Amino acid sequence: MVKVNSANSILYKPKKEKKRIILLLMALPLMTLVLLFNYVPLFGWMLAFFDYRPGIPLFDNPFVGFQFFRMFLTDTIDTIRVLQNTLIFGFLGIMLSPLPMILAMLINELRSSVHKKFIQTATTLPHFVSWVIVFSIAFNFFATEGLLNQVLFRTELITRPTNILADGSAVYWFQTALSQWKGLGWAAIVYMAAISGIDQELYEASAIDGAGRFRAALHITLPGLLPTYIVLLLLGIGNFLNLGLDQYLLFRNPLTAANIEVIDLFVYRIGLLNQDFSYGVAVGILRSVVSITLLFTANFIAKKIRGTSFF
Repeated sequence: MVKVNSANSILYKPKKEKKRIILLLMALPLMTLVLLFNYVPLFGWMLAFFDYRPGIPLFDNPFVGFQFFRMFLTDTIDTIRVLQNTLIFGFLGIMLSPLPMILAMLINELRSSVHKKFIQTATTLPHFVSWVIVFSIAFNFFATEGLLNQVLFRTELITRPTNILADGSAVYWFQTALSQWKGLGWAAIVYMAAISGIDQELYEASAIDGAGRFRAALHITLPGLLPTYIVLLLLGIGNFLNLGLDQYLLFRNPLTAANIEVIDLFVYRIGLLNQDFSYGVAVGILRSVVSITLLFTANFIAKKIRGTSFF
């Protein structure tokens, strides 16, 4: 028996090693793309320490050290405005982060599988619509001559046209609502998968004890989703300042520019449109440093409070 087992183990090891090599080769193209698009560009961070001018070799440009970092931190007008916009959008996103979990719980409570599939499809579909199309829809619906104003005029609810797209005071809630509409269903998929992993015997035991569907959802489904929520919350806090560019670039206009310009849009405007590459790179580095700090801080707090963390 010992000889047979040893022979089987000898035969098993090459098969196991071969399987590992195959899996590694399958992951190699993705790892290469991550290396090329996420790590190789980090060499461009050197631009932040030189007064770079296009067409001149990097090391032939004057070395300025941390001058552009200090410029951003001391330029109180632009810095405060951009940081205020970014923090407001970020806080609104964090405050509304439980919505995908609530949506997943509500979908899970539907009895009809047809209704479940329809609602999940309807809420997930906007994720695959580009922001260009979203802007076109919003423009045709909310513009001065859009569908909303036409309906309100015909019903005599208003006497003057409204234009939310050009209302600076409505930027924060309107852009947040669009973000939620576009990403809510997609974010709920993770929670739907987490719900399917909850032990069904817990629900059977709660039904035997006389618990209704609401109490089962409150005391079984919700606690089962909290670890997933914490992980996604930590990732969201880590990306607190990385709000993206597409949405805010498309909806930006002279009347909303002051309230809609977040850090990503500021970097695009300064670095590419104004061709101040060194200053734009410096702002991007500061954003990355703050994001990493927020991620580690949130991870530390979660570990101290709940005993669970992301890493």
